[in-house]
Amino acid sequence: MRRIFASWAVAAVVIALMAVALLLEPEQNGNDSDEELPGSVTVQVTRVVDGDTIEVRLRAEEEDVRYIGVDTPETVEPGEPVDCFGPRASHFNEDLVEGEEVRLVFDTELRDDYGRLLAYVYRGDRFVNAELVRRGYARSLTIPPNDRFAALFRRAEHRAGVAGRGLWGACGP
Repeated sequence: MRRIFASWAVAAVVIALMAVALLLEPEQNGNDSDEELPGSVTVQVTRVVDGDTIEVRLRAEEEDVRYIGVDTPETVEPGEPVDCFGPRASHFNEDLVEGEEVRLVFDTELRDDYGRLLAYVYRGDRFVNAELVRRGYARSLTIPPNDRFAALFRRAEHRAGVAGRGLWGACGP
């Protein structure tokens, strides 16, 4: 009887440890190869989705990339009207990166809830995320833990707002 009880006790402990391990395992968002991504990678932009999202070719696959720290007015939200200044932000982003080689720099979280890569985007020496905010095509959007440049984006947003640049002059606060 003691052996049966001991077997059940051991089984219960093993099951409990497995459950804890599953709870502590980091979410992969369906892409096991993410752990192999370096801190930055150079890619070709294949399509501009909107003002703050692009598609790139990475490892022979198309990947959506959402810019970290910025939010442009919507143009492609299903069932929603196009936001003020949205088309202009999309066109500006196209002018900056469409068909270009860009460097994606990653922060703490690699993907968002939609499975998109999250990155700071550079075309040459030009910091695209900051350029969008500085010119008034985007607002700052801080979502920790990806907040390395949050203060820079807030300052750029404040200056664009005070100067009435871009959406600040066309759409209001």
